Amino acid sequence: MRKPFVVLTAALVAVSACAPGSGGDKPKTPAPGAASTDVAKAGPVTLTVWDQEVLGGQNEQMQRLNAAFHAKYPNVTIKRVSRSFSDLEKTLRLALSGSNPPDVVEANQGYGIMAALVKAGALMPLDPYEQAYGFRKRFPAGLTQLNSVSAGGKAIGSGSLYGVAMTGEAVGIYYDTDRLAKLGLKPPATWAEFEQDLATAKSRGETPIYLADLEKFPAIHTFGVLLGQTTGKDRLRDLVFGRGGAWTDPPVVQAAQKLADWARKGYFPTGVNAAKYNDSPAPFAKGEGVFLIGGPWFAADLQKKLGDKVRFILPPPAQAGGASAATLGGPGLPLAITARSKHPGVAAAYLDFMTSPQAMDVVTQTGGLAALPPPSAQPASAVGRDLSAAWKTASAKDILVPYLDYSTTTFLDTLGGVLQEIIAGRKTPQQGMQDAQRDYAAFLAKR
Repeated sequence: MRKPFVVLTAALVAVSACAPGSGGDKPKTPAPGAASTDVAKAGPVTLTVWDQEVLGGQNEQMQRLNAAFHAKYPNVTIKRVSRSFSDLEKTLRLALSGSNPPDVVEANQGYGIMAALVKAGALMPLDPYEQAYGFRKRFPAGLTQLNSVSAGGKAIGSGSLYGVAMTGEAVGIYYDTDRLAKLGLKPPATWAEFEQDLATAKSRGETPIYLADLEKFPAIHTFGVLLGQTTGKDRLRDLVFGRGGAWTDPPVVQAAQKLADWARKGYFPTGVNAAKYNDSPAPFAKGEGVFLIGGPWFAADLQKKLGDKVRFILPPPAQAGGASAATLGGPGLPLAITARSKHPGVAAAYLDFMTSPQAMDVVTQTGGLAALPPPSAQPASAVGRDLSAAWKTASAKDILVPYLDYSTTTFLDTLGGVLQEIIAGRKTPQQGMQDAQRDYAAFLAKR
């Protein structure tokens, strides 16, 4: 579930000074084609895997696939450590620099986590296993690009592949068909219709958008959707990758102003900055909020609570039938091999299995959005079919842009904090984007 980066504390920074690759213990990466892929010959192995797949459908998919991997390789026992996304990110770097690091982790893309871990020598490139498993050939270039980092963690989007993702993600809008019908509304076909629906919902005493932003990153999803309307995909991609533009550019400030307007009009719940994001499906299913902005990670839980009344659409375009609006998304959190894993060959086989056709079927059966087309399984729910169609559309139209927190090592904390202040009315959009730009410019100057 996307996607925060928590700023490293002084203790973590100190620990990273002795992280893998910082001294004489620099991990040795097998030469391409020389890495062992014979899992059976590895003998009894305990493979420790850290993931953040804690929601209903996500948890079920991991349980089923881990059991299937063990059935295929009885000599391998999976020791799974499952944490919420925020908790995983807080502890990941410390764990990888410790005396007993996990073998496989879900490492968020971008400068904040994946590039930082590559720079510290804490992740192993998948190059040695490409000949055996064809990870790059398996996925479209757009998906492998965001899981790639150049030497020394200097740049994201190029260089060696460091992870593979089981799922795809596209941020869009959930709604309850019964709730819309009671308000006399239909799913919006244009952005103007969506904004009119928000006004109508508020006038009828409803909360237009359910948003829980305690962890800071959820508002970035909402802000990203707004940026898709004001800036377009090319400018957003340039911003995230550091290729041009600024967070103080007029279209960016315009999106921040819209977020401030929505908050001022009461379009978000009271206590928006104090509610937990993972809890969102429960209040939304009970009627708090007419719309919910998020990605596939909510689908399984919402479907269990609302059945086929819950549906999903991509952010609507400016004009009916016009060019699709850009939105946040891409590959889900990738599975990566840690540089100090005692069983890298087994870990590589695990990554291969978790992104296999069998795995894509299981992801689909458990209500997730498979990164690759499943060979036999089809979404069983209406919202699952919506997500599948949205993913195909977003991929075909090339409208997905990276999550905004990829932009710097501290951008989640900076931008997330700025958006909380804007929502609370403690900073103007101009002031907030100036804060974001200072973080961004400082990072680019020393990158």
